[in-house]
Formats: sequence, C-alpha cells, structure tokens
Amino acid sequence: MATDTSIWLRAQARPVRGLLAGGIAAGAAQAMLMCAGAWLVAHLLAQAIFGDRSLAVLWPALAVLPPIAALRFALALLQRRATFEAGARIGVQVRAALEARIRALGPLWAARQSSGDLVTRFVDGVDALAPYYSGYLPQVALAALVPAVILLAAVGADPWSALVLAATAPLMPLFMVLVGRAAEQASRRRWKQLRRMGARFMDALAGLTTLRLYRAAAREQAFLDLTGQAYRQETMAVLRIAFLSALVLEFFATVSIAVVAVLVGFRLLSGKIAFEPGLFVLLLAPEFYLPLRALGTQRHRRMEAAAAAEDLSRLLAAAPPATPAAPRQPVQTRCPALRFEQVRFAYEAGREVLCGLDLDVPAGGRLNLVGASGGGKSTLFALLMGFAAPGSGRIRIDGVDLADLDLDAWRRRIAWVPQRAHVFHGSLRDNLRIAAPDAGPTQLEHALHAAALAPVVARLPQGLDTPLGEHGQGLSGGERQRLSLARAWLRDAPLLLLDEPTQHLDATTAAAIEPGLAKLAEGRTTIRIAHRLDAIGDDETVAVMAQGRIVETGTAAELRRMRGAFARLLAADRAA
Repeated sequence: MATDTSIWLRAQARPVRGLLAGGIAAGAAQAMLMCAGAWLVAHLLAQAIFGDRSLAVLWPALAVLPPIAALRFALALLQRRATFEAGARIGVQVRAALEARIRALGPLWAARQSSGDLVTRFVDGVDALAPYYSGYLPQVALAALVPAVILLAAVGADPWSALVLAATAPLMPLFMVLVGRAAEQASRRRWKQLRRMGARFMDALAGLTTLRLYRAAAREQAFLDLTGQAYRQETMAVLRIAFLSALVLEFFATVSIAVVAVLVGFRLLSGKIAFEPGLFVLLLAPEFYLPLRALGTQRHRRMEAAAAAEDLSRLLAAAPPATPAAPRQPVQTRCPALRFEQVRFAYEAGREVLCGLDLDVPAGGRLNLVGASGGGKSTLFALLMGFAAPGSGRIRIDGVDLADLDLDAWRRRIAWVPQRAHVFHGSLRDNLRIAAPDAGPTQLEHALHAAALAPVVARLPQGLDTPLGEHGQGLSGGERQRLSLARAWLRDAPLLLLDEPTQHLDATTAAAIEPGLAKLAEGRTTIRIAHRLDAIGDDETVAVMAQGRIVETGTAAELRRMRGAFARLLAADRAA
C-alpha cells in the first residue's frame, strides 16, 4: 500500500515537472555559488593573513562577494516560488479531480458518505499534499544534488576530508529509514483520527437542533472532547518522532562536522594541508549536511501527505457507474415513453433493491407509484435519472436503451420535484435559475405565479434578490416546496418526476400546492411517488411496488375493489 501511495503521489507531479525542475535547478545553482563564495572567502583570508596582501589589493576579489550573496538570495526566492507554485497547482488539480469523481459517482454514492468525512478529505487532505510537492519532493532531489556538488568541490581541495564527508553522509538517510516506519504509522493513525473527528463534528453541527431537543448535546460534546483529545495525542506522537529524528540528525551532522574539523586541524598543524584548502573544506562541511538535515525535517510532510493520499487515491480510483463505449444516441424532445424490462439493482452491501422489475409508462401518461418504505421507489427514480446503472435488465426510453443515450441531454428532459427541496446559499433568484440559468423576467414571473410563490416574493424585503440562508432559512417548508415547483416550471421538461413533494407538509399547504402540480403535469409524462393514498383519484393509474417488483397495476378504483396490495396499503395509511 505504501508503494502504491508513493507511486500515486509522484504521478500527480507530472503536470508540474517543469516548475519542480526549475526549483531544483535553482537549488543546485545556489550550491555552486556557495562553493564559489566559500573558496573566495578562504582565498581572501589566506592572502590577507599569510600573504600580507593589503585591502587595496584584495578589494576587487572582495567586491565579488556581495553579488554572489545577492544572486544566491534571488535563486532562493526563485526556488521557493517555483516549488510553492507547483504545490498550489497540484492542490487545485487534485481537488478538481475529486470534484469530477464525486460527480461521476453520483448522488446515490454521495448519500451513503459522511459529509464531514468528505469535507475533511477535500480540505485537510488536499492541503496536506501541497507541502509534499513544495517542500519534501524538491528536497529529496537537493539532498542528492547539493552534497554531490560540494563533494566534487571538496575532492579538489582535500581528498581526505572529502572521504570523511562521503563516509558519514549515509548515516542520516539510514536513520531516517529506521524511524520512517513508526513515523508513517503514527501519521496514518493521526489522519484517521482527524477524519473521524471531522465527520462527527459535521454530523453534530447538522443535527444540533435534535441534540438540544433530546438533551443529548452534553453527551455529544463529551464525545467530541474525547475525539479531540485522541487527535491531540496522535499529533503529539507524530511531533515526538519528528523532534527525536531532528535531534538525532543534528547530532550526526554535528559529530561529522567535528570529525572533519579535527582532521583538518591536526593536518594543518602538521603541515600536511595548507590554510586555504583547509578553511575551504571547513566552510563547506556545514553546507554539505544541511540538505540532509532539511530532508529529515521535511519527512513529516511526506508522512502527512502519504496518509492523506491513501484515502484520496482510493476515492479517485472508485469506479463510477458503467457507461457504454459506443457513441451515444441523441435524445428526442417529445414526451417520452418509458419501459422497465426485468430491471435488477443492488447496492454495494449486496442487498437487492429491485428484483426483476417490469413497468410501462406510455408517452404523456401519468403514473402513481406506491409501496411501503424501502420498496425501491426512490431507487427507480435514481436509475431513471441515470445516477446508477441497472445490474441487469434494461430501461428503454422511446424504445432506446437508456444506457445508449446522452445522459446530459436526457437529464435536461427531466424536471424533478423532491420531498424536500434543497435551497442553496444565495438569493431567491439564484435558486430559481438553477433550473434555467438563462431565464428572463417573464419566465420567472410565470413560474412564480404557477407555483403560487408570487405572494411569498411580494412580502420578502428584497423580492427575488432576497438572500436565503443555508437550507432555506427564511422560507417555510411549504414555501421551499413551492420553490421546487417553480424550478420544475422553469425547467419545462417533458418528463416530470415527483417524489411526493407534499409528504412533509400540512394538509392546508399540500392542498395549496396540488393545483400547481396538476397543471404542471399536463402534457408531460409523469411519475409520482405517492404516500397519501386517499388523495389519489379513482381514474388515476397506480403501480404498487413490493420487494423490488411491481405487484399490481390499474386505476385506483380497480385496485380498491381487488382488495389486494393497494387496498392493504390504503387501510394501513388510514389507520396511521
């Protein structure tokens, strides 16, 4: 798994290889300039101390040092800018890929996920990737390039010191490998704890009203405190390992520099090395170990990125609903005729929801779909809207398999009114134009009157431009359903799917909305999931679902006389 995660992390860097290469090249150029500056300092001091050269003689060489320092500073800025830009671009790229994958997986998949967990992955998970690309990955290359440049410069000045540098350098990577396993395990535990805490917090926030009403807020707060403490402990465990490894790396680097200094000092006293090359090597020694020490401090970024990438890569690898390889057929604009042929569907858990379902809805026909909760009615809608594919069987639209149609074009032919309308943060006008972005004032006014929403707009302080809070704060339940109905009018689609929009409304509000629904259904193929069975007219067509199949079809009056499944549902509805 760790190997797969590393491969995935490196694969994401392909689009920004140029930026990373530029940053690494700037770092290598800094190392070369540092060697040149160190040699110049050693040369100037040797000439001033042992060559009795005056400042007037040494001034031209001394004047070169400030430009070298300025150029190193400019290269350092260039390196940081390039690597930071690479990390930022990859963050945008991965977040866009996640959004596209979730859209491809569809609403059925999203409904089974924890919103808090998804938010944690999108925010904290993606944010953990950027430091890996802007810090750790370039540092891996610099930890190999910079010591190599310095070693080549040291070989020419003092081969014995270069040998000591080459012999002690592997100690740091060896120690990092030894502590790497424990550190990565701690980082994975920390990331899982963060996901758990984020999911629980978002759930508690969404259900705060319920928690307060049932006096469970204190218990939930205590649980969040425990989760936060567990996350703090895991974070401290990661930091302890990071601080310990940094301390050991500093120890190895200090001892190695001291060995080089002692070796140079004794050889300088014995006359086996001159002052200039000895000082040059001493100036290089700290810079030789600096990239390796920096790599050690960057390892925690790799651990955090690897822990997040394990989940992100799994999410991106999740298979979306199957789509045909053949070119998609165009969609007709007239009212569609629908036919379900032996359709079967099961969720990931293996529970089969639809078991060989057969159903016909003629073009322009109206069908009331009834049945006990869990019978598969909403799943039938999800299949019809293309959010999932049947495990077997076919859904035909005007005789054409739905799998062969252009799904985007097909969905444009659907107007959907759910049980609870979702209201997005924004103005009422923005929420209406979700259904028709180009709708003009005349179309909006017509939809408002058709959905009986015009009086609501008239009393709002800013009319259509009134901002609505998240989940529709500022509108009652009935007004939100009228908003959903107005969206359906604006959509003006030939197929109307009604997921019992009056189920959660009081009788008065439901009665006010029914005329608008009836008028909207005129001239359209309509399927309505019905829960209020008494409200179904005698001449309306009804299909009864039970255990994933259609067990009865006919008019409401016929099914009442048959005293079968529909009659039993009606009796249970009246007794409730």
